[in-house]
Amino acid sequence: MLIQAVLLLVPGRGKERFAQLYWRGIGHILGVRVTTHGKLAAHRPILFVANHASWLDIVVLGGVLPGCFIAKSAIAGWPVISVIAKLGRTIFVSRQRERVRVEGKLLAGRLAAGDNIILFPEGTTSDGSRILPFSSTFLALADDPARPVVQPVTLVYDGLDGLPVRKRDRPEISWYGDMTLAGHFARIGRRRRVHASVILHEPIAPGRYKNRKALAAAIEALLSVEAARLRQGR
Repeated sequence: MLIQAVLLLVPGRGKERFAQLYWRGIGHILGVRVTTHGKLAAHRPILFVANHASWLDIVVLGGVLPGCFIAKSAIAGWPVISVIAKLGRTIFVSRQRERVRVEGKLLAGRLAAGDNIILFPEGTTSDGSRILPFSSTFLALADDPARPVVQPVTLVYDGLDGLPVRKRDRPEISWYGDMTLAGHFARIGRRRRVHASVILHEPIAPGRYKNRKALAAAIEALLSVEAARLRQGR
């Protein structure tokens, strides 16, 4: 935390690279192994659009993607976790309709500064057996003057203690509903190994879709198909 705090004060991408190293280290401690397919988009800024099933997604994607997460504003008040999130330059949003314009400008400012952004358009987590409907609100960033490329990302947990993940195993990994963070963290800690597969899909060039709703629908369909394929072991 001290190293990252210092890196935040100096120019360059050290703070971004160190954050990735940090999350990879946390993943190693937790026994999380990641297989990545595909390549990162070559041009910045990038708006990464991913599915969301667990707090563990932050660990996995934080180690793979060079970017800042968007998180719900409530997390900014959580003990310890809020400090780690702020050091990682997380952008907190309320998703309230009256705040969308202001928060959109904040996100646009990050893109203009060259930062990549990691977005979970489902807005919440599920049991991981399906992808929830996407909200198109912040996908309006795809039309920002910074002209970010949009890169869809599929994440599926497909291995648990060396065996394929079955439907009944998903609550061991996915964090949703009224599950407590401490209780779920303890269940993950009892496991020897969790395997995650991440697909970095081909980037979507600015202007390919007529509006943000069409873009959201296209990415939701793509991730739904690819996540189902990974869950089936294909």
